[in-house]
Amino acid sequence: MTGRMARPRGAKERATKTVERLRAEYPDAHCALNHTNAYELLVATILSAQCTDERVNMVTPAVFRKYPSPVELAAADPGELEAIIQSTGFFRSKTKNLIGMAQTVVANFDGEIPVALDDLVTLPGTGRKTGNVVRSVWFHEPGLPVDTHVTRLVARLKLSAETDAVKIEHDLGGIVPPAEWGDLSLRLIEHGRKVCDARRPRCSACVLADFCPSAGKVGNPR
Repeated sequence: MTGRMARPRGAKERATKTVERLRAEYPDAHCALNHTNAYELLVATILSAQCTDERVNMVTPAVFRKYPSPVELAAADPGELEAIIQSTGFFRSKTKNLIGMAQTVVANFDGEIPVALDDLVTLPGTGRKTGNVVRSVWFHEPGLPVDTHVTRLVARLKLSAETDAVKIEHDLGGIVPPAEWGDLSLRLIEHGRKVCDARRPRCSACVLADFCPSAGKVGNPR
């Protein structure tokens, strides 16, 4: 018998080890979108579609000054809002979604951002990913946002065979405790940005490489 640690077998064991390793590697992982309340986080997350967090953080201070709550945003002039958020891309559809979101929040939720995912997804521009961001980051409720980084890493770690984000969310949520969902998503995103690159994953620097089924098999690892 040697002292070598057994390689995790099965998706659930790999998921458990992934949670442990990434918790140690990124203990301070946090949402990169600047916000001070649930409304600001929801606005920023809607704006982040097809846009970098850095760009969103450059734009949102002006948005929050002019529209400090859903009440002001619900009454926004579309042209004025478009001018503020234009640099985030897809600004016309984002303007429509932001104003629609605010109007729905005012009309259906007394001006307060709802907590339940079933309520959040009724808001324009708010799918499960965005709703789960708000739930997990602000309300500290179970929520598992699945973005492109999470999708990529889940596939490489073989934690799910699905490619659809909702199916991945359910698969991963079924093998990871709900209390870990939000933090795991944030840490997978950070690991995807820093190490597990889409084209050139740095497997030699990866804390998951010793049990990752894809280690050394993707792209041209360094």
